[in-house]
Amino acid sequence: MITIAIDGPSAAGKSTVAKGVAKKLGFVYVDTGAMYRSVAVYCVKNFIDVNDVEKVASVLDKIDIELSIDGKVILNGEDVTMLIRTKEVDKLVSPIANNVAVRSFLVNKQRAMANDISIVMDGRDIGTVVLPNANVKIFQIADVKKRAERRYAEKIQNGEETTLEEVEKELERRDLNDSSRSTGALKPAEDSICVDTSNMTIEESIDAIIKIVKEKVGI
Repeated sequence: MITIAIDGPSAAGKSTVAKGVAKKLGFVYVDTGAMYRSVAVYCVKNFIDVNDVEKVASVLDKIDIELSIDGKVILNGEDVTMLIRTKEVDKLVSPIANNVAVRSFLVNKQRAMANDISIVMDGRDIGTVVLPNANVKIFQIADVKKRAERRYAEKIQNGEETTLEEVEKELERRDLNDSSRSTGALKPAEDSICVDTSNMTIEESIDAIIKIVKEKVGI
């Protein structure tokens, strides 16, 4: 089995690229960010303060998350694929991801997924924490302005009202929070390969990573 870990900052295009890599290689794609966002959605739906560490930890056994092959995110039987990408959820992700109990809960699920199948998994700490023995580790980056443009276009397409400036400031805040976490901080693994997609199309980014995978594992 082959495991590919793709880490990097928010809105660097990791999910889109990881999906493309998985599809071309015939691997399974695992969106870890969607899993953390799903926990945030559960908290919103059940009026739980995401900053109440103990309360959030106490309800984890009531949360069931499924990632379908066609990209849908199912939370306790409900399709929350669109809901997890809203502005409200964006603001709740950091405290959820900083919760040690949540991270332990989801990391165990993520590692279990990698036991028996070849996967492409993206997130913040896949190569450093979740899958430290991954066959290939990619750290995907892009200029913050480019990332803001991509996320802004995505939000407008989804009917959200925002500005490019607001999106860029939110990404800068997320970058700071993600890189300064006490656990699971955003940083490249020592043996990761950095791929800057600032000036690449999605297809070019996918092909660049597939080239690295083929060179590393000989497929």
